[in-house]
Amino acid sequence: MTQRTSISALLFTVATLMATSTAMARNSIEVVGSSTVYPFSTVVAERYGRSSGKPTPKIESTGSGGGMKLFCSGVGTNYPDITNASRRIKMSEFKKCQTNGVNDIIEVQVGYDGIVIANSVDATPIALSRKDIFLALAAKVPAAVEGELIDNPYNTWQEVNPALPNTAIEVMGPPPTSGTRDAFAELGLEGGCKQIGWIKALKKTNKSAYKALCHTIREDGKYIEVGENDNLIVQKLQANPAAMGVFGFSFLDQNADKVQGATIEAVEPTFDSIADKSYPISRPLYFYVKKAHVGVVPGIKGYLNEFTSERAWGEDGYLAEKGMIPLPDKERRAMAESTRSLTPMTGNEALK
Repeated sequence: MTQRTSISALLFTVATLMATSTAMARNSIEVVGSSTVYPFSTVVAERYGRSSGKPTPKIESTGSGGGMKLFCSGVGTNYPDITNASRRIKMSEFKKCQTNGVNDIIEVQVGYDGIVIANSVDATPIALSRKDIFLALAAKVPAAVEGELIDNPYNTWQEVNPALPNTAIEVMGPPPTSGTRDAFAELGLEGGCKQIGWIKALKKTNKSAYKALCHTIREDGKYIEVGENDNLIVQKLQANPAAMGVFGFSFLDQNADKVQGATIEAVEPTFDSIADKSYPISRPLYFYVKKAHVGVVPGIKGYLNEFTSERAWGEDGYLAEKGMIPLPDKERRAMAESTRSLTPMTGNEALK
């Protein structure tokens, strides 16, 4: 062996030992993902840290898409243990996880949330339909001739619907990496898009064109991406009563003295209307766990037990006080049992 080779080998060994030492030094849980699930997981982490005496899990708000990217990058303590998501994992993400060795993933549905379109309490309340939302925010909208599309020409809400205020369309919301953005596009925009007959028919003949049309938000300044910080949107709405913002119900619930939610199809966004699914823009919330990290990173089982305890996610639990809508009793019991037994996904659960 040459001296150069020997030195290279020694340097490699030292680097490996340093990396291993750093990895072994991590003794706290790392959670990434959805800004909507972030406040719920944060309070669980704080409760768990206080009651267990173990390090409080580190929670980072990266958005659902950003969290999935980090989560699916690999197994080992250099990668997150858990990712929060305000929509179900996509099949493409599930496959990416498998490719990178993240094979046993535990899916936990924690409850429900509504997506609200809100404005300042100092502004006039607004009543919207999903068709209004589509026409106001879609990149392309129907022209006067059936079957034709044009770039969105609408500048005011009144141009969209004569019954709406004559104020400029200015909506602040999350970026494409956000699960809230995905769910808003699917439930809000598409919910209005398919109310237009010939577009609804397009779904049967050209599904990809239909999805592109119904899910693509305009980029001409009427919709403003504010990042993965729903509290920032609330602050901006206070400063600008003419604007509107898109975020999860929990932020409306926690800031009811500052912002008010628009009615959608005459239904107010409330705890009860989301729980009984009468509010049109509601969605399930999730987090995903790497089974391979359980027993390697201390405390994961304890954190899961705390999150799925009745004192946390039950009807009278502290997460309901924070604005999360609990699962029905039967579903909640089944999910708690599945989570605590560390039952992994099969892949059939992921969105196509």
